[in-house]
Amino acid sequence: MGLMDKLRGEFVDIVEWLDDSRDTIVWRFPRYQNEIKMGAQLVVRESQTAVFVNEGQIADAFPPGTYTLETRNLPILSTLKGWKYGFNSPFKAEVYFVNTRQFTDMKWGTQNPVILRDAEFGVVRLRAFGAYAARVVDAQQLLRELVGTDPQFRTEEVQEYLRQLIVGRLGGALATAGVPLLDLAAHQDAIGRRLAAVLTEELAEVGIAIPKFVIENVSVPPEVERALDKRTGMGAVGDLDRFTRYQAATALEDAAKNPGGGAGAGLGLGMGMAVGQQVARSMSGGAGTQPAPVPPGTAEPPPLPNQTQWYIGVAGQRQGPFDLGGLAEQVGAGTLGPDTLVWRAGMAQWQPAGQLPELASVLASVPPPLPPQ
Repeated sequence: MGLMDKLRGEFVDIVEWLDDSRDTIVWRFPRYQNEIKMGAQLVVRESQTAVFVNEGQIADAFPPGTYTLETRNLPILSTLKGWKYGFNSPFKAEVYFVNTRQFTDMKWGTQNPVILRDAEFGVVRLRAFGAYAARVVDAQQLLRELVGTDPQFRTEEVQEYLRQLIVGRLGGALATAGVPLLDLAAHQDAIGRRLAAVLTEELAEVGIAIPKFVIENVSVPPEVERALDKRTGMGAVGDLDRFTRYQAATALEDAAKNPGGGAGAGLGLGMGMAVGQQVARSMSGGAGTQPAPVPPGTAEPPPLPNQTQWYIGVAGQRQGPFDLGGLAEQVGAGTLGPDTLVWRAGMAQWQPAGQLPELASVLASVPPPLPPQ
């Protein structure tokens, strides 16, 4: 090897970075005591920024493109070096390549539950996890605040810091969102966008932005889950009266299918008869009371005539059925008045009691209020 070849090998002709990893944010170009030749080629690819550092001081930065390194496109470095009149000589400077693409494989989660106040369930503890994307928006600020002299700055070195920052802001975001616990799943996207904006503003001082924040799941403690399950079951039952009839009919069918004998069969038969009577009373709209037994040796009276059964609407709820005597008791209790909606079989819709002549005697059975003393 000749002298010129040896001298030529001491200089760096091409400065570039081909990233073969998925988690490197900053990579320092290795010089190994070689100097960068003035006139060398600097190749900055898309999603990269090249930053020159001279003796610990940030100099010039280059966006994507191919550059020929000369004093005219290295103005800050030329000033630091003291070059004058375009003096072209090899120089030693550290070159940091900063990856500006989005890092989308960042995960977050709450190690400890976040406590917030819900209007329906009171104070609840929530756990949440998800993912987010981070990207460098100010390479020089990142080098100053986080990287320092690290030759290879990876996502794992900043991920814990970001996770702590996220958890610290999560409780406030959920509390100020004003979303009930049962509706959190429908508003996760909106809360994620709000958190992304808040985190981006906070991380501006280190040159990092959060373009995307995803809440994958929000979970509650087991006792709250059980309360939610009970509420869901009550909603699934719907009309409690019809559900009771269905349960009674099912019990009657099970008792009829019981093949056992002896006391078990008698017990099943008795239960089946009792349930059958309850179903019959429920479906016939009766008041649910048993007639008094007739003493032995007395003449049995004829059956009572069927009385019209009425229903009344109180505070949005249906109550009844009542016969005329029962309606009089409701009038006395203040539950039934002329404006109260009532209904009986044969009516097309609910009507105020005062508009029905057949209830005039019931409404008039209550004496007027006493005159003032």
